Amino acid sequence: MQFVVFILVYPALWFVSILPYRIFYLLSDFFFFLVYHVIGYRKKVVYDNLKLVFPKKDEKEILRIRKDFFKHMCDMFMEMVKTMNLSKSQVEKRYHVKNIEVINEIEKTKSILVVCSHYANWEWNVSMNNYVKSKGYAVYQKIGNPYFDKWIKNLRERWNTTLITQKQTVKTVVRDKINGVTGIFGMVSDQSPQAHRAQYWSEFMGVKVPIFNGAETMARKMDLAVVFLKVSKVKRGYYEAEFIPITTSGSETEKNEITDAFLRLTENQINEKPEHYLWTHKRWKHRDKVPKK
Repeated sequence: MQFVVFILVYPALWFVSILPYRIFYLLSDFFFFLVYHVIGYRKKVVYDNLKLVFPKKDEKEILRIRKDFFKHMCDMFMEMVKTMNLSKSQVEKRYHVKNIEVINEIEKTKSILVVCSHYANWEWNVSMNNYVKSKGYAVYQKIGNPYFDKWIKNLRERWNTTLITQKQTVKTVVRDKINGVTGIFGMVSDQSPQAHRAQYWSEFMGVKVPIFNGAETMARKMDLAVVFLKVSKVKRGYYEAEFIPITTSGSETEKNEITDAFLRLTENQINEKPEHYLWTHKRWKHRDKVPKK
């Protein structure tokens, strides 16, 4: 059944990916109309999240952000499909890396953990491997349908990137160290862990929640450099990436130092243009489960 679903959906995805941009974004506008005005997909979740983290914003501004977010979300997922037929020259034109020299300097001597959030277009972040010399890896979670999982892997591996699971990451870092080579490991780090498994609780956008600290644990244990990837949406279909160093030596940082730096940088990014963050996730759902001291 999973294969049947895939072969029915794949031709439509491929057709969408070859559309001229003008028609491509008109189709995105149509999907926005369906998702936002007809289906109403997670509108309440987005509204509640925005009201929670922006208590000082008035109703008009909250509704404006929500609407703009859904427009961006449709564009972003459409752009993921566009990756199927996006050439290297096209992605370099639409995803500009502002200061790749930050990565180029560090990768000469040390492996790097690049952390980012679900902001702007994280699907095109893997294209930064067009500009680096080290082997690029993207840490991802497998999809239940093995055919779509393979499709996603093929999309994300188009630009010199190898996808690995979280469990494979440490082994890969160790292997690279043994072989005397450096690697660059990309990880989206703003997920919400299960409350009972959380090892760290902190404020995120003014609300205390469980924090995923797997990136920091690995960086401190394996002595990785850590760099925050800030992506801004310049205009529709165009993005600019900037690398912000957090540390050049994870083993020399204090506990929670890397995680806290990541949270503050993510908050700054969200506050600049909140409509480009992924508000459909229930990121703050465990806020009432803060463990008692």
